[in-house]
Parts: sequence; structure tokens; C-alpha cells
Amino acid sequence: MSVKHAISRGLELGRSFFQIGLLKSGGRVAAKLRADRFRVGPSVRTVQPRAFLPSRYRYYRTSLKGLAAQLQSAAFRRRFTCGGPRNRVVFLAFGLSVGLIEQQLEDDRRSAATCQEIQAVFRKKRFQSSLKPFTSGYELQDYNIGNQIGKGSNAAVYEAAAHFARPKESDGRCVSVEERDDADGAGSQMTRSLSCCSLRNFPLAIKMLWNFGAGSSSEAILKSMSQELVPAGPLALKQEKEQIPLDGQFGVLPKRVTAHPNVIRVYRAFTADVPLLPGAQEEYPDVLPARLNPAGLGNNRTLFLVMKNYPCTLRQYLQMSTPDNRQGSLMLLQLLEGVDHLCRQGVAHRDLKSDNVLLEFDSDGCPRLVITDFGCSLAQSDSSLRLPFNSIWVDRGGNASLMAPEVATAVPGSSVVIDYSKADAWAVGAISYEIFGQQNPFYRAGGLESANYQEKELPPLPPRVPADLQLVIQLLLRRNPNKRPSARVAANMLHLSLWGRRALANHDSAVTRKLADWLLCQSAVVLLKGCSGPGGNGVEAELQRSFLSNLDLEDLRTAIGFLLYGRQKRQACILSS
Repeated sequence: MSVKHAISRGLELGRSFFQIGLLKSGGRVAAKLRADRFRVGPSVRTVQPRAFLPSRYRYYRTSLKGLAAQLQSAAFRRRFTCGGPRNRVVFLAFGLSVGLIEQQLEDDRRSAATCQEIQAVFRKKRFQSSLKPFTSGYELQDYNIGNQIGKGSNAAVYEAAAHFARPKESDGRCVSVEERDDADGAGSQMTRSLSCCSLRNFPLAIKMLWNFGAGSSSEAILKSMSQELVPAGPLALKQEKEQIPLDGQFGVLPKRVTAHPNVIRVYRAFTADVPLLPGAQEEYPDVLPARLNPAGLGNNRTLFLVMKNYPCTLRQYLQMSTPDNRQGSLMLLQLLEGVDHLCRQGVAHRDLKSDNVLLEFDSDGCPRLVITDFGCSLAQSDSSLRLPFNSIWVDRGGNASLMAPEVATAVPGSSVVIDYSKADAWAVGAISYEIFGQQNPFYRAGGLESANYQEKELPPLPPRVPADLQLVIQLLLRRNPNKRPSARVAANMLHLSLWGRRALANHDSAVTRKLADWLLCQSAVVLLKGCSGPGGNGVEAELQRSFLSNLDLEDLRTAIGFLLYGRQKRQACILSS
């Protein structure tokens, strides 16, 4: 808006507002302004200016109603009925302020409409698995089971193959991984070595759950272990098993999340008799049924989950390699995108750690992370992620070391509710230390406890870690969840830091003007990548599609505000020193 146009528009608005204010009530004036200035087309929802209006304009917006009331007062009419120069200056100033608000809200309306249009385009593009779809595989006999590749506190995992489930042709890289003993005592693990040949011969993994007290009927097993079905696909269960009511925790039906590149996918789930698999008598004799081990405590049948086989876990990879800054940023961003996807669908993982994150490599050699093991998850149909904590018997989740402060410090009571909406994001902040080659500060070696640590006690990250990335990690580890960014906002901060530096190059006003243009450019780049071949299936392309499919102007503005605040704070520290 040019200065000449702003002045003329200001005079016009001031004159018309004065005339309307003498004849109509303040409420009708406010309604007219809202109707004329904030109307959005039929294909776009109405934008609420409160969320998008910068703070320096909020005073004028909230003052409109009071000024309209003054305009109709008798004293005001007596004082300003004449048309002298002083009155023209008053109305000019008032009109200019309204004009500025009008222009800002028009920019906000356009930016919000742009975000919604981009979001609609990319939400139509669904994530495609690297495994070809298959229609059978609901019996254990359908699979050729190989060696044990993992064991935890409630299950064992074996490599598997099936003639009907072969991976699509892929350029993904394979690695050989040998796991070492865990000095932190984070769980019993086994030595594992995977090669390209192993993954080609056994593209699947079968997880066999321990069954101590769920009984041996399929209905009882599925009800007891229903949380494991949260990442199950639409065809994971046989049709007749889909009719079994799965109660979940506290009578709430557990949800199933839609496919996402950073969340594990369960392709088949079925019950079967517990077999005597390789290593069973040595690795887990106590959980076997009496027919296989007279001293065993397990039931005859249990739940089996069929998933894709991954080369290693995040912990295994980090024991062998330290990613560079770019790869580390992309790995952290993938965890945040996965957590955000779960939160949007009403799921809290509640046991997020590097052992529960699987890893493979894309065609460019970039690690792709996948969140797995939903046995401790909270999945509610109302998506509130709020759990009544009225008894010590209420399960608040697994892995006490990486339990968010608001969860670890909760004391049971009649009106106590634990909010898990930002708990997994806090755990991602703790895992980020491992990604950048440091000890996790909340394991025994680190010496901190989530229930009572102070933010100033957090160890510094390596100096090589970019400042924006350090800021994100510091914010994720804030004790107060009200001051902690959500996974979506933290992910937006990393997206802007990695790909939106030009949009953040100048001051706040420039950011506002360039934001929509940058989003459109990003959309065009991602769409072109998707049409150009294998590059559209890489980690970076997946992250950009995830970002664009979840665009929200308010979250994006919040992320920009955090980044600008961090940069201003760093500049102030430099000047003071």
C-alpha cells in the first residue's frame, strides 16, 4: 500500500466511520467492519484475526468498539461537529490506523487461504509403503521365520519372509550393523548383524508378544494387547476379528493411526499357538507355555504382528556413527514429524527412546527414522491426550528416565489429570543429545532426573550444532509444558531453519510479506521432485510433504516468533560481551 493510497483510504474510512458512528450503535459498526473486512470466499474458512494480528496492531483492533461508542456520545458530537483542520487531522490519524489494520488482516486472510490450499493439495498425496500390497498372511504357517533380531521386556522379534510379500524395487542402501551391549542398562538386547542379503531374503519382521494373563482365546488376547494394534493397517486383522470390540484403556476404544513415513506400519495381526522358535529356550524360557517348557508361565496362544524388517535401531546406529549437522537435523525433524502425526490423531507413545526407533537409509544414504513399539501408548477416541490420574494403579507410561516432568511429578488425586500432548516432544528433546554424540542427560550416566532437574543444569550441546537447532532442543526440554512448543511448532522451526532462511533474513514485516511466496515456492519444488523420479521418495522430500500437508498459519507464525526471539537474544549476548 503506497503512502498516497493509505492517506486517501484513511480519510475515506475516517469520514465514513464518523458518519456511521453518529447514526448506528457501536455493536452494528463492529459487525459491519467484520463483515466487510474479514469475509473469506466459500472454499476457505473464515480467518480469525485474533490469532494472526501482530501485537503492535492489537490495540487498534480492540479499541474499535470503544471508539465507536464514543462517536455516538453527545459530548463527542458537540465537540467535533465542526469540520476544522484539527478534526480532519484526528480523522486522518484514526483512518490511517484502521487502514493499517485492514491491510494487515487482508495479508493474513491471503496467507491463511494459501496455507489451506497448499494443505489440501498435499493431503491428497498418501504415503506409499516400500512393500507391495498383499491379501493373505493371516496364519503363522504363511511365513518362513528366520533368526531372532530383537528382544525386549514383553516381546521377541524375528526376521521373516513370505512368498506373497516382496519389497518393491528400491535404491535404498543397506548396512551391516552389529549391536553392542548397553552400558546404561536400558534393556536386555542381543547381538545382531544385518547385511543386504539378509534384508532381501527376510524383508519382514514378526513380533511375538508375551502372554502371561490374557487367556488363550483370540478375543481375550486382542482386547488385552489392543494398544499394539494402534499402528495397524486397515487390512491387518481378518474381517471377523475386526468385529471384536477392543476396549483399550479405561473403556476407551484405541485408535488406529493412518500411514506416515516416520511411524511403523503393522501389516498383519493374528493370534496363533506359541511355537518353539530359534533361541527360545535360551533367551526367554520363562514365558513359554508348559507344553514347551514345564517351568514356563506363558499361555498357549499369543498375538503376532507382521511389520517391515529394518536394518537397525537408532541406538545401534548411534553406537557406530555420529551424524553430521545436516543429517542430525533431519533425524530430529523426522522424530518431531512422527510425534506430531500421532498427536493429531489422539495418540501418545509414552515410551519414546532410541531403542524404540527403527532406522533405514534412503537412496541418498540419509537415515530414515520410524517410531515403533506402541505397547505403552495412550490412544483415545476423543484425541484429548488427557488421562485421569486418580490412583497409583493408573499406568502413566514406560521408561521412567524419559518421562516428561508433568508426567513424572504427577500425584494421584480425585481431580488430577495428566496431559500428554507435549510429553513425547519432551522425550524427543532428550533423545537429540544422543543424535549429536552426547550422553542422554536423563540416563544414569547423565545424572539428571526429569522430575526435579533445572533447565540451567542441562549439559551444553557440541559447539558444532547450529544455533537454531540448539534453541529448538532447549525449548523442547522446558519443564513447564505451557512454555514448551508442541511437536508441530518445533518441526516448523526446523523446516524454516533448513529451507526457509530467505524468509527469515529480514525483520518481522519482511517475514510477513515473504511467507506466502516462500510457501508457494516450496510447494512447487516438492511437486517437481515428486514427478522427477526416485528423488521424490527421499527423506527430505517426505519431510517437506509432511510439512506442507500440515500447514497452519498460527503454528507457523509461532515458530517464526521463537526463531526471531532466539536470534535477537543471541545478538544481545554478543553485544553485551
